[in-house]
Amino acid sequence: MREFSQLLDGLVYTRSRNAKLKLIGDYLRRVPDPDRGYALAALTGELDLPAVKPAVVRAIAEERVDPVLLHMSRDYVGDMAETLSLLWPKAIDQPADLDDGTLRLANVVERLAGLGRAEAPGALARMLDHLDASGRYALLKLATGALRIGVSARLAKLALAQAFDLDVDAVEEVWHGIGPPYLPLFAWAEGRGAQPTVENVPVFRPFMLAHPLEGIRLSVDEYAAEWKWDGIRVQIVRAGGETRLYSRAGDDITGSFPDVAGAFDRDGAVDGELLVKGEAQGAAAHGGGAASFNALQQRLGRKAVSQKMLSDYPAFVRLYDILIDGSEDLRPLPWSERRARLEHFAATLDPDRFDVSALIDAPCFDALEAIRGGARDAAIEGVMLKRRDSPYIGGRRVGHWYKWKRDPLVADCVLMYAQRGSGKRSSYYSDYTFGCWAEDGELLPVGKAYFGFTDEELLWLDRFVRNNTVQRFGPVREVEKSLVLEIAFDSIHVSRRHKSGLAMRFPRISRIRTDKPAAEADRLEALRRMVTDTT
Repeated sequence: MREFSQLLDGLVYTRSRNAKLKLIGDYLRRVPDPDRGYALAALTGELDLPAVKPAVVRAIAEERVDPVLLHMSRDYVGDMAETLSLLWPKAIDQPADLDDGTLRLANVVERLAGLGRAEAPGALARMLDHLDASGRYALLKLATGALRIGVSARLAKLALAQAFDLDVDAVEEVWHGIGPPYLPLFAWAEGRGAQPTVENVPVFRPFMLAHPLEGIRLSVDEYAAEWKWDGIRVQIVRAGGETRLYSRAGDDITGSFPDVAGAFDRDGAVDGELLVKGEAQGAAAHGGGAASFNALQQRLGRKAVSQKMLSDYPAFVRLYDILIDGSEDLRPLPWSERRARLEHFAATLDPDRFDVSALIDAPCFDALEAIRGGARDAAIEGVMLKRRDSPYIGGRRVGHWYKWKRDPLVADCVLMYAQRGSGKRSSYYSDYTFGCWAEDGELLPVGKAYFGFTDEELLWLDRFVRNNTVQRFGPVREVEKSLVLEIAFDSIHVSRRHKSGLAMRFPRISRIRTDKPAAEADRLEALRRMVTDTT
């Protein structure tokens, strides 16, 4: 565990992307199999130890540490793993580490993976007994899968590719066909084995991504325009008689959407937007039939999907592109040819589950700008512009695809509550709940935001919270209702879960309005007029 704990320490205290790539790469070259494979699985979120969950960690913590002290410390530190690593009591005569290999990373993972829910807590506690604070932190992060150290799955794979001079897209394409501890992958990387093949396996291919359209005017003769839908980007792959759905991050989400997976019965790989059926306001004008993201949220993250959920929130995919048709790789073809192939491919699929995103007919860029400005469909996030001769290339490539998001909505809201952040923000009140005035004069919450402000504004807001606290509820502080925040958000929807009856989509703080009295903040009535659907 020592090598792994040192890696995590280094990553936690390193902000530079290049420095993180070097730390991970050096670790992967230096550490032997299978330890490095399990470490890579932890960094990419592919390691699952089902018998060890956050509730298990809390339970063993409360057995060893005074519960009041534990939870007060957790509120201050902001992270249970860090708190427990510092508070865990240890016998004076206990060795710092075991020397029999028990705490080697691979042994720890395989031991915990082989235990049931009854045995795992005791085994985890005994491991914690023989580690120092850094090792305890690493073990708890590893066991719960909640690393949160500023390393994405893509960054970890890029570090692997750079360390062994591999193409990161080639790594992505075999990733889901191997699995931890990735022995064939490392054998290939070190020249000890052939490049892994994934024939007849529905593997993930890297998505082609777009750059924001900022200060650029494009020719509609060179670029095709289509709507950017507000769902989640997915890739659907069928091979070897099996269909899988992947998120943009490469996570397998097939289990959450069995209705979509079951309907995709033709070998190939397509790129599209996962949506829920509905008749949002204005949807028909844009080839719609999609409900707002608020409806899709009812389906996200569910490992088991009930028949009622399938019936109430039927999912479908609006297709953007085609990567593979049967066994033919279409990615090198220009977009215009792939579009024709996509329309032909989609015509053979279940029309209740799949359709093709409509193109926008605009004679010039000015006309396209006017069309975009008038689109306030709840399911539309903006416009995509795709160069007609562009191949499908993983990642962001300048000049090929652009995303042109619609302008955000804004509202003036009053700060109501604040909570400490986590990780690097654990010492600051950085999570803010804000509200608007109801007709009877009551201030009701309409959203929560924790980004949009600068580091200097964070310091200012933290001071305001500390100096204007009127009540405390554990880690949450209620503040004097005197500060107005201008909130930008993508859309707003009816919500039965919130007392105000409203929920914002992607709220962020765009301005601190010290110039505006709280009494002049927006009313709920003004926000209701911005609602684009009732789904």
